[in-house]
Amino acid sequence: MRFSRTAGLVLRQFYLLRGSPARTLPLFAWVTVDIVLWGFITRYLNTVASAGFNFVPALLGAVLLWDFFIRVMQGVTTAFFEDVWSRNFLNIFASPLKISEYVSALVASSIATSSVGLVVMLILATTIFGLSFLSYGALLIPFLMVLFLFGIALGVFAAGMVLRLGPASEWLIWPMPALLSPFAGVFYPVSTLPVWMQGVSRVLPPSYVFEGMRSIVLGRQFSETSLIVGVCLSTLYIWMAGIWFSRIYRHAVRTGLIARYSAESLS
Repeated sequence: MRFSRTAGLVLRQFYLLRGSPARTLPLFAWVTVDIVLWGFITRYLNTVASAGFNFVPALLGAVLLWDFFIRVMQGVTTAFFEDVWSRNFLNIFASPLKISEYVSALVASSIATSSVGLVVMLILATTIFGLSFLSYGALLIPFLMVLFLFGIALGVFAAGMVLRLGPASEWLIWPMPALLSPFAGVFYPVSTLPVWMQGVSRVLPPSYVFEGMRSIVLGRQFSETSLIVGVCLSTLYIWMAGIWFSRIYRHAVRTGLIARYSAESLS
C-alpha cells in the first residue's frame, strides 16, 4: 500500500471541492440548518418544561452527535459517488491502485469533510445556544470515535452496495441513517422501544453512545463497559465492511461488470 496513491485520490477530491461551490456548500449548510432548528426547539422546550431539566445538552447534543455520524457516512459515499457520476471507475482501477488504497482515500476524504461539519456545529451550538460540552467531560471523544468508526463502516458498506447493484441503487443509500435512527435511540431511551427493536439496538454502536450521553446529562452512573461494547462493534463492522467491499470489487472485475458500470444496474 502506497501513501502517495491514496494522497493523490484525496487531492483529487480537494480540487473538486475547491472548484465547485455546489460541492462545498453542503459541507456546512445542512448541519447549520439542523443546529439552528433544533437549537430553537430546545429553547422553547426549556420555557414550557418543568424547571430543573435542560433540553439543550439532551436534545441538541444528540442532534450534533447524530449529524456528525451522518456526515462521516456521507463523506465516504459522496467521494465514492464522484467516481460513479463521472463514470471514472475503469480509469481508476486500470491503474496499479489497490483496493485498500482506494478505500483509504474514501476514509481520508470523509475525515476532512466531516471535520468541517463538526467544527461548524460546535461553533453554532456553543456560541448561539450555550451547549456546554463540559457536561460530557472526556467521554465526548470516545463518543465521537464510536460514531466515526460506525459511520465509516456504513459508508464503505453502502459504497459496496452501489458498486454491486449499479448507480440506480444510489437512492437506497441516502435514507440509511434515517432508517437506523429509531433503533439507535437518538432522542429517547432504548427501553421505550418494543422488545424486538431493542434487540436490533444492541447490535448498533450508536445506541450505546446515546444511552451513555443521556446517563451523563441526567446525572446517572455511566457504564464504561457499554462504551467498550460500542467500540468493539464499530471495529467489527469496519472489518466486515472492508471484506464486503473487497469481495464486491473482485466480483465486478472477474465478471467484467466494472467495464459496464455506466449502466443503470449491474444484475
